[in-house]
Amino acid sequence: MFRKFYLMPRQYRLQSIPQENELINESTPAFKKISSVVEEKPLNQVEPVWKSHLYQMQLKAPKPKRIVCNTILENRPSIYGKEFHGAISREEAEKLVMKDEGCYLTRESERLPGTYALTFRFNNAPKNYRLYYDTDEKMHFVGEKQFETIHDLVADGLITLYVDTYAKDYIDQMAANVTQNLIGNEPDRARDENDNEGVKKPSFKASEVAKEHNFKTQTYYGPHWCDYCKNFMWGLKSQGVRCQDCSYDCHQQCSKAVPNQCSPDKKLVKRVFGVDLTTLIKAHNLKRPQVIDSCIREIEERGMEVEGLYRIPGYADDITYLQNCIDKDGTLPDITQNGVKDVNVLCGLLKLYLRMLPIPIITFDLYDKFIEAIKQENAFEQIKSLSSAIKELPPAHYETLKYLCRHLQRLSKYKDKNLMSSENLGIVFGPTLMRPPDHLALMAVGNIYFQKRIIQLLIEEQDVLFDN
Repeated sequence: MFRKFYLMPRQYRLQSIPQENELINESTPAFKKISSVVEEKPLNQVEPVWKSHLYQMQLKAPKPKRIVCNTILENRPSIYGKEFHGAISREEAEKLVMKDEGCYLTRESERLPGTYALTFRFNNAPKNYRLYYDTDEKMHFVGEKQFETIHDLVADGLITLYVDTYAKDYIDQMAANVTQNLIGNEPDRARDENDNEGVKKPSFKASEVAKEHNFKTQTYYGPHWCDYCKNFMWGLKSQGVRCQDCSYDCHQQCSKAVPNQCSPDKKLVKRVFGVDLTTLIKAHNLKRPQVIDSCIREIEERGMEVEGLYRIPGYADDITYLQNCIDKDGTLPDITQNGVKDVNVLCGLLKLYLRMLPIPIITFDLYDKFIEAIKQENAFEQIKSLSSAIKELPPAHYETLKYLCRHLQRLSKYKDKNLMSSENLGIVFGPTLMRPPDHLALMAVGNIYFQKRIIQLLIEEQDVLFDN
C-alpha cells in the first residue's frame, strides 16, 4: 500500500543524499581550458561589451527529459506529475534515468518513507537529491530558488551543474577579479585622526554622495548580463541581484565589489516619507529633502513667537493629509498661511518626516559614539568628541542635521515668547534625531537625558560643531 504523503517543512534546504554529492567523476575528461579564451588578442580586434562565454555554456547544458511512469498510482502526490514512480529503490531509479543525459524522475524514499527524492542523470552519472515543497507559496524550492514545476527545477539544476563544472576556471577567475577590485575599492582608513581637525567639509553635491546599492535577489526572464563584470547571468531563477533604487544588475559575488555609486531613479523612489535620506536626496538631486526646507522656511516666516512650537501637536488629520499629498505627488502642496492655518501642523509634519526615516539623522552606527561624547568630563572634551562624531555622518545626514540645528538655534532666541529653549528643544528632538537601534531600545531608556543634552549642545554650539 502506498505510504502516507506529507510535505517537508520550509526551513529545510535541498540536501544531497549521502555519498552522492560529487558532481563529476575524476575520470571525466577536462573541458578545454578557459584560459585560452582570455589570451591576448590583436590590437585591431575589438573586445565585445558583453561577454557571451557563459551564455554559450548554458546553451550546451543538458535539457531535462522526464521519465514517465506508466503504472497507475492512486496515491500520487498532487504536486508531482507523471515523473513520479512511487516507492521504488534508488538502484531502480538510477537504472531508469541512465537512458540519456538530463533524464529525471521523482520517487518516494524507501529509506525515509514519507519523504521524496529526485533522481536524474548528469555527466553520465546518476544524482539523487531530497525534494522540498513550500505549502504556503505552492512552490518547489532549492535554497532561495523557487519553482512552479519539477521540470523547471531540474532544468535550472542541470544548467547550474553544467556551468559550475565546465566553466569552473572561468568563474574562479571572475571571483578573483571581484576580490581584487574589492580590495582596490577599499577606502584608505590609515589617516591620522587629527587630519580632519580644523578642516571644513567640502561643499555638498547630491550627485557626488557615495550611496550603497540596495541589492535584492532577482529572477530575470530572458538572457541577462552582469552590469559589473559583463558576463552572462546563468540559470533560470535567482540568477543575480538588482538594486531596488537604481536597477543595477549583477552577479551575487560581483555585488560585493560594486562601488557605492548608486544613483536612484526618481521613478523608483515613489514616496518621500519613510525613504532612506541618502536615497531621496540623490534621486531628486537635492541638498536636503524639500519637505524640511519648505517647512522650516514657512515656520520661520510666521511662527517663531508661537508658544510651544514643536511641543504642542498639530491637528493629526491635517498632518496625515499633507503627508499623503507629498507621497502621492512627490511635491509639497500649498503650506503657506492660505493652505495651512496652524503652524503647529507644519511642525508636526517636519517631526513626522524625521521620525519615519528608516535610518535616523544621527545614524544607528554612531549612536554609541554620540552618547560617549556627551559623557566626557568637561565641555571642551564634549564639543571635541561631538565634532569628531559629526564628521562621520553620511553627507546627506550631516547637511540635514546642520540645517535643522541652525533653525533650532534661531528659534531658541525667541524662548521668552515661544518658551522653547535649547533644553526644551533637546527634549523634543532627542528621541527623534538619535533613535537607538531596535534591539537596544529598552536599554536606551537610560540614555534619554544624554540624548537631550546632545541635541541641546548641537543647537547651542552649532556654529562651532559644524564646518569647523
